Amino acid sequence: QLHLVESGGGLVQPGGSLRLSCAVTGFTLDDYAIGWFRQAPGKEREGVSCISSIGVPRYKDPAQKRIRISRDNAKNTIYLQIDSLKPEDTAVYYCAATLRPGSPLCTTLPQYSDWGQGIQVTVSS
Repeated sequence: QLHLVESGGGLVQPGGSLRLSCAVTGFTLDDYAIGWFRQAPGKEREGVSCISSIGVPRYKDPAQKRIRISRDNAKNTIYLQIDSLKPEDTAVYYCAATLRPGSPLCTTLPQYSDWGQGIQVTVSS
């Protein structure tokens, strides 16, 4: 059974950084695309970034420089590094998985089959 658990959230001051982790069990990252999403209070869930089963990253905003997605296959963990945090980054962050073996593609649309429970990130002074 697929299981995703987010960690690394919390309260961060504006301008700070954090690294979210998504630990997965029950499947191998080589077969799954992983996405990161967030949902701010009163807003719809939005995609942030994703990484394909063969490790190709994609960002909702390709021009942004603050966010980086990575993965460690040995640890079965996907990371989302966010720098220069802003209050508008405050949200519950989710990771999600969908079966897509051998593909360089992933999507920042919420078209994923399995989701973590989410973790709160609050950016405030």
